[in-house]
Amino acid sequence: MDCAACVAKVTKAVERLPGVSEVQVNLMTEKLSLALDTDRTRPEAVIRQVEALGYKVGAEAAPHAHSGPGGEHSHDAPGDAGKPWWNTAKARLVWLLGALVLGAYGLSLVLPHQVSYALFLAATLVALIPFGRRALALARAGSPFSIETLMCTAAIGAAVIGAAEEAAVVVLLFALGELLENVAAGRAREGIRALASLMPRTALRLQGDGSTVEIPAERLAVDNQVLVRPGDRVPCDGIILEGHSGLDESPVTGESVPVTRGVGDAVVAGSINTDGALRIRVTRAAADNTIARIIRMVEDATASRAPTQRFIERFSTWWTPGAMAVSALVILVPPVALGWDWWTSLYRGLAVLLIACPCALVISVPAAMASGLSAGARRGLLVKGGAALETIGAATTVAFDKTGTLTAGRPRVTDVIAAEGEEEAVLLAQAAAVESGSSHPLAKAIMAEAEARGLALPAATAQAAIAGKAVAASIGGARVSVGSPRHAAEQGAVLGPLAEAATRLEGEGKTSVLILSDRRPLGLIAMRDEPRADAASGIAVLKGLGVRSVMLTGDNARTGAAIAASLGMEVKAELLPDDKLREIAALRAAGDVIMVGDGINDAPALAAASVGVAMGGGTDVALETADAAVLKDRVTGVAELVSLSRATMANVKQNVAVAVGLKGVFLVTTLIGVTGLWPAIMADTGATVLVTLNALRLLGWKPGFARD
Repeated sequence: MDCAACVAKVTKAVERLPGVSEVQVNLMTEKLSLALDTDRTRPEAVIRQVEALGYKVGAEAAPHAHSGPGGEHSHDAPGDAGKPWWNTAKARLVWLLGALVLGAYGLSLVLPHQVSYALFLAATLVALIPFGRRALALARAGSPFSIETLMCTAAIGAAVIGAAEEAAVVVLLFALGELLENVAAGRAREGIRALASLMPRTALRLQGDGSTVEIPAERLAVDNQVLVRPGDRVPCDGIILEGHSGLDESPVTGESVPVTRGVGDAVVAGSINTDGALRIRVTRAAADNTIARIIRMVEDATASRAPTQRFIERFSTWWTPGAMAVSALVILVPPVALGWDWWTSLYRGLAVLLIACPCALVISVPAAMASGLSAGARRGLLVKGGAALETIGAATTVAFDKTGTLTAGRPRVTDVIAAEGEEEAVLLAQAAAVESGSSHPLAKAIMAEAEARGLALPAATAQAAIAGKAVAASIGGARVSVGSPRHAAEQGAVLGPLAEAATRLEGEGKTSVLILSDRRPLGLIAMRDEPRADAASGIAVLKGLGVRSVMLTGDNARTGAAIAASLGMEVKAELLPDDKLREIAALRAAGDVIMVGDGINDAPALAAASVGVAMGGGTDVALETADAAVLKDRVTGVAELVSLSRATMANVKQNVAVAVGLKGVFLVTTLIGVTGLWPAIMADTGATVLVTLNALRLLGWKPGFARD
């Protein structure tokens, strides 16, 4: 498929079939999906309808539970797959037409006009046979105003009025334009296909006797064990069972610094093992590993249309009929009103027909969006569609969750203060028992400290969470809770000196939790979660981009203020989940808002924002939650998303300006008689190639502030 007009043609044709709904055609992946009532239309009928338009449905196309053909299809002949562009069916047609036109021109220098004219007519006829057949099929399928129809009408009209030379040049340039569009579209698709090259083709599967056997990576199954040698790419998502090594995860996350992984650590497919040998247990099948899911996400995103794209598509549906009406007026009115002769009027009207095709305008947005999405994926920036990508750059505010987002999410215990008459060890053991089994970063810090001190934990039952406030459990007949100072005050606990200690520690940027036993204070535990190394610089870059940053945290006001001050941002603290939603709503009143969270506890806020961004190094949540994901654990990734969005939308505006501007210039020059038929076809095919090549520049995008 060469341009977005192909999408409209296939969509309209397939939608006309009974029992067909939810038609979605993806230009970049060349895939068609739909919901099909097989009692009314068989899948084979869908394939015939598509192939009648001049496309080819791939051999892998097959009906699924809720979809019709899912295979690739293109204008190219079935045997063209894998061939160089100059040896495809389109290229061969261009070489044939070029030879005929050049031969006719050469002979016209020595032969009578009647003979050379016949040669030009022959060249025109050779091209009109395939293009005319396609135009008729499109008209029957509901697309009467296709570029094929316009071009054929103009070429036939030119031949009728004695301009066969120009008619031959028009069809040659049209064929050449289609070939160039095909080459450019193929280059754009390479940006997505390059992601697949991150996966190794083979893997060394470990046998029961310790030997290895080389198998295709796609044949790996869950719980298989593989050997990854130094220098190898990891062939699967998995867990390290044996070994210790540095892993270069830049192909997946965009993070340029290798990370150290050891026994028990998760690894992602596509990363590169830099030094030690690793034995890895497969945790996901090949079809569901990180690389495969990223590829699917990018493919799905290219099918999602941005608001700008939807507007242009609606506009284009009126453009071509309107232009045909203008062409008719150019043919009919000037001879009567301006005294033109009918030959001149007809000639210029036919040229207007060629200018009318909206291909360049329609492709201007999806080509740029696809390149932007692919460029982002290469840097670990995943965006789930054009709408989200467009909104990110327009956002005026970024709201950050604190724990696990602005901070590393790995707090450690700094202070354990027991109430009068209580013991630190008992206090810490009971707190750890209450928190046992929790995945919250603060709970993990308390349990890690208890383990480091070698404490035996008492039995805890009836564990329950009080959202945003505390965790409680029954220990030895008493109800023990671990929660915020505010929760302790709500329970009516008399804190005494502990209140002053909590205030002092929170002023130092630490988070305090109070441990109560039947509302009697046992003491407090303070923890500190340090900001990420790049958090301050990431916030500074956002400020430089004109974007306001706000921290939304459930932590106490003093701790939040201390951390926010060190990062140079605003803060809203002591927020329960519902409070965060209200803050997001208030921020949205002033403009689009990006919410950035770790994707675990922030789902409501992520959904409430204009765009939700999940941070996390390739985790399930980072890939599945929100509208975008930053796979590298760096705050600067959020600024990169904003920069990518703005670069993409700038490219879109350039493309629209080129598409509309070229057509506008040629329309004026055609009407005043400066240019004729063949420059008119260049206004379409030339503009289409230009906007596609401009979009390809985005594949090499890098943020100006990136360190790598």
